[in-house]
Amino acid sequence: MKIGITIRGYRLQKGLSQGDIEKRTGLLRCYLSRVENGHTVPSLDTLSKIAGALDLPLSQFFADDTLGRELNTQKLSDDELRFLTQIRRYSSNLNDSDRKLLLAMVKKFATTAVR
Repeated sequence: MKIGITIRGYRLQKGLSQGDIEKRTGLLRCYLSRVENGHTVPSLDTLSKIAGALDLPLSQFFADDTLGRELNTQKLSDDELRFLTQIRRYSSNLNDSDRKLLLAMVKKFATTAVR
């Protein structure tokens, strides 16, 4: 289990920066970076603070959840995860026809994009 990847995934999913977590927990951003990058393993007390900052139960980090595995297999960058999180957040307010229109627009942009 790679706890750092899981923490980063939930943090990005909620649209939070390491600075936001620092403010909510009192843990230094550089420490959070070390945890997310696998250089440091947090204690249960520290993990509990991080869970609280993310509005998650501590058990969520140990659940048989696919978030960490999805992040590993998809190989998405942090920017891509932020973008997809924003799309998900805003698209929840759209009706079905607007979602289809948005998807059609994205497909059109993707096929005409200069690489």
